[in-house]
Amino acid sequence: MNEIKQTAEGLLVPFLGTSLGACCVLFMKNELSVTVQRILTGFAAGVMVAASVWSLLMPALEQSEATMGRLAFIPASVGFLIGIFFLLVLDKLIPHLHFYSEQAEGLPAKSLTRNTMMLLAVTLHNIPEGMAVGVVYAGLISGSTGITAAGAFALAAGIAIQNFPEGAIISMPLHGDGMSRGKACVMGILSGAVEPVGAFITILAASAVVPAMPYLLSFAAGAMIYVVVEELIPEMSSGEHSNIGTISFAFGFVVMMILDVALG
Repeated sequence: MNEIKQTAEGLLVPFLGTSLGACCVLFMKNELSVTVQRILTGFAAGVMVAASVWSLLMPALEQSEATMGRLAFIPASVGFLIGIFFLLVLDKLIPHLHFYSEQAEGLPAKSLTRNTMMLLAVTLHNIPEGMAVGVVYAGLISGSTGITAAGAFALAAGIAIQNFPEGAIISMPLHGDGMSRGKACVMGILSGAVEPVGAFITILAASAVVPAMPYLLSFAAGAMIYVVVEELIPEMSSGEHSNIGTISFAFGFVVMMILDVALG
């Protein structure tokens, strides 16, 4: 029963991050400041990189070592590269979130198509993140992967931090184009609803293929690292005075490492 409660909480945490970000439209007149976005993005990037190592790749290596010995790196390497290429293909097939967020300023007021594409981009980008959370909690439930409850929750929290500005990126431009605050908030919240759904489906699938867990864990790590390198690092270091993003990254990395090692 305790594992079910922990899993339910973990699956909902990233969705909560998106929802809180979307709710910014209800009480903020302006968009999140660039500095705040860099702090949140840098911190989330640090958390996700550390989580990819301690919560995903290391458990994958440890589980494979029992049966493959010195060749334990094979499942981790294969899964990681598949995760990277999966996100690469996904980015080619859907609108690139980075492009639309950069074009948010200076466009004509009649930009509903642009905002619709932003909504689609954020929603689809949330699917692999939900899968990553689902894989981690599937490993926690199986009890044979070395994943700790603290590590799984910290990973979910890191994704939630990253989702916060994404929720605002959806709801606030929609309101700026004439949509009511309430409806814009709902649209932003709905963009994150795919995460717990994707995570739950992944758990159901992963529970049936526990022997493939090292591949699934490293696949999630590859997906996470792709998001960090492709989306978060460019955003946290763009423009002038970008040191704040680097410092936030360092703090996020250390916090995640402490949570996973000390509390695990």
